[in-house]
Amino acid sequence: MRAVIQRVNHASVTVANEVISKIGKGLMVLIGIERNDTKEDMEYISRKVLNTKIFDEETKYWNVSVKDKNYEILFVSQFTLYHKFKGNKLDFHCAMKTEEARAFFDEFVNFTKNEYAADKIQTGEFGAMMKVDLENDGPVTIIVDSKNRNTV
Repeated sequence: MRAVIQRVNHASVTVANEVISKIGKGLMVLIGIERNDTKEDMEYISRKVLNTKIFDEETKYWNVSVKDKNYEILFVSQFTLYHKFKGNKLDFHCAMKTEEARAFFDEFVNFTKNEYAADKIQTGEFGAMMKVDLENDGPVTIIVDSKNRNTV
């Protein structure tokens, strides 16, 4: 499982010209699900999203998490995080199949809501063509991979 975590001032998702979710200050997180991901991968990514010290507090840098600040999170499923190149063509066979991934993503979101606060978490629309709008704060972007836990 992979997460691209972006610290944002605000973010939103639009589907068919309608804003379906939006957050203020917090994290916009792209989630990629690999075909062999397990509950352990899900819990690892959830803990990293909630607890990584990515925000500043007063004069101290990088010392508080989204959870510490009581900020919001927007999760957007993105199968393209599990691509492979075949020449210049993209292959996505490593991504979990759609229906399985939909259930896994929903379980991940529900797990994270239970670990944090349901009202602080929004999502895109799984499988839809989405327009994601965000204002990156910093910019700060962190990539987390549950199979490669110390680096990407």
